[in-house]
Amino acid sequence: MTVAVIDSGGANLASVVHALGRLGVEAILTRDADVIRQAERVILPGVGAAAPAMESLRSAGLTGVIRTLEQPVLGICLGLQLLFQSSAEGDVECLGIVPGQVTRLPSGPEIRLLHMGWNQLRWHTDDPLSRGLASDAWFYFVHGYAAPADRAVAVASHGRDFGAVVRKDNFVACQFHPEKSGGAGARLLANFLEPRASSAQPEILSGGAA
Repeated sequence: MTVAVIDSGGANLASVVHALGRLGVEAILTRDADVIRQAERVILPGVGAAAPAMESLRSAGLTGVIRTLEQPVLGICLGLQLLFQSSAEGDVECLGIVPGQVTRLPSGPEIRLLHMGWNQLRWHTDDPLSRGLASDAWFYFVHGYAAPADRAVAVASHGRDFGAVVRKDNFVACQFHPEKSGGAGARLLANFLEPRASSAQPEILSGGAA
């Protein structure tokens, strides 16, 4: 299997490539449009702010490439947020693949921002990424902005519910870092590499991830 990891300039690129290597997959870190188009799986990782990440993709000529990909695509952390129409972080236009705007998480005396650390998910659908995951699995998050919960197949909560996993056709994305989430993250990445990951019509869960 050929897996292209888009070089978005994020700090987590090497850890994503290494996590795939532990699964026996030799991923290609690239900004080459032809390599990305021809890969069987594409991963869009990201750490940092939306505006510089979008500028990095634009300067590499990749925004149009990403929008037209037909193979399964996985966004990670900022990569999830870039799939939406816009982000309130810098009031920037994003890729526009998923409707809606990314907004700042709330903060307060008992709500720390950034949302940094381990959290659990609530799956709303029997999405292919949830296969084999325990309903109480923990995942590692680092972010201050988040996607709307009403566009999610799984949500988490930090001050409010937000989209932890979103899917639109062949695009799926997670707000957390699977490459830093131990066995649960490795299982999620392995699920993405399976043919079933391209499913765009998940079934409704009867109760938690199986």
